[in-house]
Parts: sequence; structure tokens; C-alpha cells
Amino acid sequence: MDLATLKAFKPSEYEEAADGYRATGDMASEAKDAIDNRIGLGLRGEVKGDAAEAAHEQLKKLSSNFHYVQTECGLVSTALNGFAFDIAVAKRKLEAAMEDARADGCTVNANGSVSYPAGKKPGDEKTAEGGAVTGSAGGTPVSDAVERQAVHFHPNPHYGKALAYANRIADALEEATDADTKWAPKLRALRADDDLEVSHRDWADVKADTGGVSEAGRNYFDSLPEPPKDGTPRDNAAWWKGLSPEEQAAHLALNAARVGALDGLPAETRDEANRKIFAEKRSEFELALRAIPPEPPKYTYVNSDRGPIRTYSGEYMEWIDKYSDRKKELEGHLKGMDQIQDRFDRTGVRGLPEAYLLGYDPVGHSDGKIILANGNPDTADHTAVYVPGTKANIEKIAEGADLGDLGRSEVLWAESVQMSPRESYSTITWLDYDAPDKIGGEATRGSYAEDAGPTLRSFMEGNRAAHEAHSGSPGHTTLIGHSYGTTVVGVAAQSDIGPVGDFGPTPRIADDVIAVGSPGMQADHAADLGIGAKNVWAMGGPYDDQVVRQGGRLVGLGDSLTIPTDERFGGNIMKSDSSDHGGFWDRESTSLRNQAAVIAGKYEQVQHD
Repeated sequence: MDLATLKAFKPSEYEEAADGYRATGDMASEAKDAIDNRIGLGLRGEVKGDAAEAAHEQLKKLSSNFHYVQTECGLVSTALNGFAFDIAVAKRKLEAAMEDARADGCTVNANGSVSYPAGKKPGDEKTAEGGAVTGSAGGTPVSDAVERQAVHFHPNPHYGKALAYANRIADALEEATDADTKWAPKLRALRADDDLEVSHRDWADVKADTGGVSEAGRNYFDSLPEPPKDGTPRDNAAWWKGLSPEEQAAHLALNAARVGALDGLPAETRDEANRKIFAEKRSEFELALRAIPPEPPKYTYVNSDRGPIRTYSGEYMEWIDKYSDRKKELEGHLKGMDQIQDRFDRTGVRGLPEAYLLGYDPVGHSDGKIILANGNPDTADHTAVYVPGTKANIEKIAEGADLGDLGRSEVLWAESVQMSPRESYSTITWLDYDAPDKIGGEATRGSYAEDAGPTLRSFMEGNRAAHEAHSGSPGHTTLIGHSYGTTVVGVAAQSDIGPVGDFGPTPRIADDVIAVGSPGMQADHAADLGIGAKNVWAMGGPYDDQVVRQGGRLVGLGDSLTIPTDERFGGNIMKSDSSDHGGFWDRESTSLRNQAAVIAGKYEQVQHD
């Protein structure tokens, strides 16, 4: 880049273009939300049949297109700001060098050379003529030494300072040229295929584009305010609120995984970040699955004295060795994603509110991480967080004869709304820990809960901080654990993550805690949970639920051989009509209504045992 071009460069023009792309992305986001939560909702509610189903599928594709536009516009906006930032840095260096040169009696020429006036060194009789010098960028120890010698022997005392200014100008021009060379291919790469369908390949390109913009924009991104190191959820909330729209967009575009995992950030922000990760991961897994060659014929026949004998073919055994485990792994990831996508698609069915993906990692904690809300917890009058127990994993998050873990949150939402229809609700499935896989082995150890407790505590504090930032109050929260999930809840309730605002060093984890089918909460009294015994609730069932609860007592998951359904624990024991360990969420059941009454704060409607 030459001097005239750099002088004329206006970073504001690129920043305005970036604002335009960001605005376009916002419009695409609004269009996507309109399709998902209004148009699609109305279609499902009013029209039935094959034609309606086909229309719904087309709307899903259109929604995906808008999501892609939103994501790519975010990347383009960030890339333009990054380019403008790099060139602006070089321009400031150029302007500073030119100003210093002028103030020191030198003249900067159109080609970047610097003219210096006539002068003589002390002790010299003759005045040396003035001249011009062209600088060189970079420099090495050898070239620097040569320049120092040239300055020392040059008869004009102004030569050295002119050379220094010329070198600064050359450095600035080279820096601008390097930035232009670096950014040009990154910006050219931010183009979609010339068709109307967003494919898995397109989303894979988004991931590559993100890496390219992140690499090129390292200087720009490093200039942005970073999340507070080891910050509390309230620290995170304050950090995000203090960012400009441009800075927020850059973090979402280049660091979605980190943004989506930060407790304390708005639910809409976390949802946007995690849905980007979800789309990218789904495409990654789909393409990887397609790349696996089809399974070859399983058997072959070899001749023997007794005739042909059937045996496994060599090709099949090689395929099993190379691809079988990977294929099963990918299919498991996609199976879990299908269940999550199904929940997205069912918004509006039976009045189900918009879903918010507050946390997502298909391989986190070995079994996957999923935090999914029905309704916006930042605006809800009442929020309930459900923590599943043993064997919970993302692959089976919506499966099972007992609704599945996502389904349980849905029926809790529906039943709570019936309790008090004029108020708003959000129910959240929280699976952000390594749940034990074996009832008789791993589930007898408290270590899983000890690892998970602080994570759950942080999420609850983040939910409170985000709600207060949006609504000015913490709202009413209920924390529900099932089976080993109650052990996690017990540890979380007793965890101390440090001072948080005006709530003291150990803030209440929730307004109410419900322990369902609990083998123990690592506490021997309800009061140990820090919310007051009158706000601790428990229920149990027969048969296998009794086995789980009494087994937990024997292995010590409850302190002093105490579990929440014991009278000596000191909490409220609620009536339950569940027939087993998994039936506490059966529709129209007493067990479900009792939980909903606590969620809605209708304590007088709870039936005690």
C-alpha cells in the first residue's frame, strides 16, 4: 500500500459497512425467530395434513437459511472491523511519523521519502547540503548497524533523523500492505454458494471461515475486553453489559463456545452462541458419517474338505476395525441432536414456549452437555431447573418410557402454567455434569456430585444475575433433582463460589429445592441446604425407587444415613402417586401437581404426606 492510499484510508467507512452487515444479521435473526415462533406456530396450530407438514418442512429450511445469513453476517462484520482496526493502527503510525518529521524541520514526500534541510555538524566549517532519504521497513541487526555507521559518517546532522522518520513511514506502509494482503482472501472467502439451500457443507465452511477470521483478526480480538478471569457470574454479566454492540458481535462470531458457556450472560445471547455451535457440529458429524464407506458384505465362503464354510470376510473385519466405533459414535451424537432439534421444532405445540439452548457440547463430560430451557428464564416470573440422575446422557436426553429428561421439563412447564396462568414460567433441563452410568457402581460414589456441585451452583447464580439484569429482580426459582441429581443439588446448595453482590458469601441457591427419589443429598438436615427447611421438599415412590433411596442411605450418599424422605431430615414430605422411580412426571399425577405447586409458589396447594 502506498502513502497516498494509506493517508486517504477512512476506517469509519469500513466500520459503517460492518454496522450494516451486523444490522442485516439482526434482521435475519428476527426473521428466523418470526418463522420459528410465530409463522410456524400459527401453521401448526391452524392447519393439518400432508400439505401443512410439507409447508412446515419448507419453513424449517427457510429458518436455517436465515440462521446461516445471521452467522455469516456476524463474521463479515467482525472481519471488516478487524481489517479497519489493522489499517487504522498502521495509519496512526504513519501520521505520527509524518507529524514528528514536520515538527523536526523535515518534509515528507509523496513517495514516502523524507527531505532534510542543509546543516553542519559542530566543528565543521562547511555546511552540508540537504537531501532526501528513502526508508526501509523491518530491519535486522546487520542493516541497523550499517545505518548507524552511515549516519555517523554523513556530513549533514539532519540525515540521521530524516532516515529514522523514513524508516517509520516504511514500517507503517508495510504494516498496511501486510494487513491488506492478509484480509483480502479472508473477506473473499465469506461468500455463500450460489443456491437457495444451506447445506452441511455450507455450515462446515462457516467453521472454516470462523477460523480464518479469528486468525487474521488476532490483533483486533486481543484489543477487545476479555471476560473476567475466574469471574463470578455477576462479573460475567457486568462484562457483557459493558461491551459495545460491535464488541459483543465479535465475541459471538469468533468465540461462540466460550460465550455460550458463560454463566451470567443473557439467555438470548447464550442461545445464539450455542445454536451456532449446534449447527456447525451437526454438519461436521453428518459429513464425517457420509465419509465412512458403506459396510462391505459380512460373510464369505471358503472351500474345505467338508464343502464351503461361511466365515467373516477380510474386508468386513477391516471395516469393523477402522470404522465401526466411529460410525456408532457419530450416530449417537446425531441421535441426540435429532432429539434437541425436535424440541426446537415443537415450539407452539400444546402451547410450548420458545426453546433456549443455554449450554451445548456433544462430547462434554464424556456423555455430552445440554442445558435447554422452555421459555426465557431472564423474563420468567418462576424458573425451575431440573437436574437428571444416573445414566443421563445427551444421546438419550428425550428418550424413555418416562418422557425423557427434556420431556420432564416440558410437563413441569405445562402443569405450572395451569397452576397460575397469568404468570410466566421457564423450566430448564440441566445436564452439565458427568452423570454416573451404573446404578450399582458409580452411582454409589459421591465424587460425581462433588465435581458437579460447583458447576450447578455457578449456573444458578448466573441465572439469577441474568434475570436481575433484565428484570430488576431475581424472580422465584426452584431447583429439582431426580435420583443422583438430588445428590448434585445437595452439594451445589452447600457450595460456596464466593461473594456475590448483596447476597453475602453464600447466597441462596434457589428459593425452593425439590428432591425426587433421592438416595441422599450429602446432608443430614434440610437446613444444611441454606434455604430454610420450610423450602425443602421431597417425595418418593415404591419398588425400584425404594431400592434407590435405601441403597443411597446404605452407601452414605446422605450424611448420618439420612435421606430427604426421612422425617428427621426436616423438610416437607410431599404425597406421590408414582408407581416407580421414573413416574413422578406422569401427566395428571399428584406427583407432578405437587412439583408444579412449588414451582408456581402455590405452597398451600401442595399435598403433604
